[in-house]
Amino acid sequence: MTSRSSMRAEAVPAGATSVVALLMAVVFLSLLDSQIVATALPRIVADLGGLNQFAWVTTGYLIAGSAAVPVYGKLGDLYGRKRVFLVSILVFLAGSAACGLAHTMTQLIAFRVVQGIGSGGLFISVLSILGEMFTPQQGARYYGWFSLTFGAASLTGPTLGGLLTDLAGWRSIFLVNLPLGALVVAVISIRLHLPAQRRRARIDHLGVILLVAAIVAVNLLTTWAGSAYPWTSPVILGLAAACLLLPVLFVLAQRRAADPIIPLRLFGNRTFSIVVAVGFVAGFLGLGIVNYLVLWLQAVLSLGVQASGYLLTAMMLGVVLTSYASTKLIARTGSYRRHPSASMVLFALTGLLCAVVDAGPVLATVFLLLFGIAGGLNSQALSLAARNAAGRDDIGAVQGTATMARQMGTALGTSFFAALVTGKLPARPGPPPTPTRCTWSSSPSSRSR
Repeated sequence: MTSRSSMRAEAVPAGATSVVALLMAVVFLSLLDSQIVATALPRIVADLGGLNQFAWVTTGYLIAGSAAVPVYGKLGDLYGRKRVFLVSILVFLAGSAACGLAHTMTQLIAFRVVQGIGSGGLFISVLSILGEMFTPQQGARYYGWFSLTFGAASLTGPTLGGLLTDLAGWRSIFLVNLPLGALVVAVISIRLHLPAQRRRARIDHLGVILLVAAIVAVNLLTTWAGSAYPWTSPVILGLAAACLLLPVLFVLAQRRAADPIIPLRLFGNRTFSIVVAVGFVAGFLGLGIVNYLVLWLQAVLSLGVQASGYLLTAMMLGVVLTSYASTKLIARTGSYRRHPSASMVLFALTGLLCAVVDAGPVLATVFLLLFGIAGGLNSQALSLAARNAAGRDDIGAVQGTATMARQMGTALGTSFFAALVTGKLPARPGPPPTPTRCTWSSSPSSRSR
């Protein structure tokens, strides 16, 4: 994907570490918010009602964040990444404050959408800022911090959510974002210095509308198909048609736009095209399968909820530690081309082992660790490769497109494996038996969303 010589070793600018630490604090808030709310949902429903709507407290946040990512990436290229980052965190904080003051479930869902729009901008803005602050090899020293931040949010989110809800009420899980967010805004405004943007802004409004509509359609399809609505219902068929038509219209619009959201010329860069393709496949196969590992552990291996949680924690630690070690190795050697390839091979090997090997708890732990290592090998290497494929004016568009490809792969992969799982259910009435092989279709589907 790139040669060793393309990654230059240079000194990191003075004071960069403290700025990056603050940026990671914001990423932590964004990631934590998707974890912490789940713990408080029963208390929220008891207070506000709306049991039939509560799933949208999480779903609305995730869909809004996914749709915002590529748009914020392009806006950063046009208006300056620092400015767009500050706008996104202000939107996130405004949504947090509104969520903390909501009086009905409908209000809370609407404010969570606002919060999600800000959250999507935070993540992609931080990636783009790192891409502008550092060369790829310098940035490799810090991209591993994303994995540590993700791990910290995943581990502390449920516990912190329960603690805050018990001590200060569910509204505190949103209001706690305000003081730290305000501190970050103040410090970043003063300490972060990036070259001024001199480009004349020409927003591709039609492209934004079509892209956001396509992302929302894909997310709604993967969320509703087979659960809220049957696969053959008019709603699902309409969403499926939109998922096919909107991307075509978007590409046509990008060909005519003066300054497109996703410049099609970027696909002329071989590295960028590979990053997008590998990111989509990694999301589809790797993360799509991971969504059903808990069902495999409980329905196939007959493990309890607590034991399954321990094994999934081991897998997550594998992701975090491998990703961090991978970025350190990239920073030292200046080469990342082997990491995504090794990740795909390991994903395939682990899936094969699960399909043909009789697994007990010990082997299941090994398999989950292998899944975690596979995920960690490419999680930040693809971001570094995307950064290396971009000129300064396209960092946001490149990172946004690469991130969107992985998210869309995950959404479609989750839906695909859900269809495989539910397709086996008619042949297995009653409680699922304990088979002698590890398969991915032994239990009903579910989604974290």
